[in-house]
Amino acid sequence: MEFERNSSFSIGNPPKAHRFDVVSEDKLIVAECKCYTWTETGNIPSAKMGSVNEAVFYLSFINDADTYVVLKKSMHPKRSETLAEYYYGANKHLLGHTEVLEFDADMGIMRKMGTVPDVF
Repeated sequence: MEFERNSSFSIGNPPKAHRFDVVSEDKLIVAECKCYTWTETGNIPSAKMGSVNEAVFYLSFINDADTYVVLKKSMHPKRSETLAEYYYGANKHLLGHTEVLEFDADMGIMRKMGTVPDVF
């Protein structure tokens, strides 16, 4: 499947174009990608998590496509979970039909949060 980067997709009523990070050529998959990490001291990057929530908000207006937020895998020695696992656990009530994926760039693996098995 072919994907376009930074592609416009109409959302809302009346419709208005919004640029999403990745849109499939057939417009059936729309994703926002974030490369965020835990803070240096292992704290939650609150402002960045707000940005992820904003992406989920925009994706919530899309009804005719599968929607995803893709977070790069981020670990911290003080944490027992990845940043994507934290985000999913804290915000799954806000996600609606949007799925949270975690991309491990070192291993080339994409993992879907909240499923078993959760690697695909």
